[in-house]
Amino acid sequence: MDTSNRDTAQVAERYRKLAAEFTRRVEGVPAGGWEAPTPCAEWNARDLLRHMIGNHTRMPSQVGIDIEASQSPDEDPVAAWHEVRAAMEEILDDPEQASREYDGYFGRLSVASTVDDFLGFDLVVHSWDLARATGQDETLPADELPRIREMAHGLGDSLRMEGVCGAEVTVDASASEQDRLMAFLGRRP
Repeated sequence: MDTSNRDTAQVAERYRKLAAEFTRRVEGVPAGGWEAPTPCAEWNARDLLRHMIGNHTRMPSQVGIDIEASQSPDEDPVAAWHEVRAAMEEILDDPEQASREYDGYFGRLSVASTVDDFLGFDLVVHSWDLARATGQDETLPADELPRIREMAHGLGDSLRMEGVCGAEVTVDASASEQDRLMAFLGRRP
């Protein structure tokens, strides 16, 4: 992963775009839909949201930035998501906070690079997962697909670790770029 000095304004802009896609799916979960199973093994829609909220709160804690969520995905999933999303936007809007670095699994990383890569990846993929689980539009931003594919391939064996992605699924050669990506990530498009 690229940990070079990233333009934090560009990272913030991309985050807002991808978070808006995920938010659209969160807000579109129908009544009773939070218990629907997702393509992620053993997760329902609420579990997937808990995962996303957890990533948003744990990642900045690596550099001493605490996001303390007062809303619970058990009580009000939409409000809980809006709260952590707004907190992440505040962090990204502050170049000093967004540029803070830490030693992570993939080496020296900044908050901005982690948000751009790791959280960006999760926002795209889990937008599809949440849409699939709750019967919503599964269309992902076409301009992000090549970037997500490149990141997925760059993860090597880490992509197939327990709890990350399952084995690649076979799809027809004529499958769309999105369907090929989701199949590579172990989802059945």
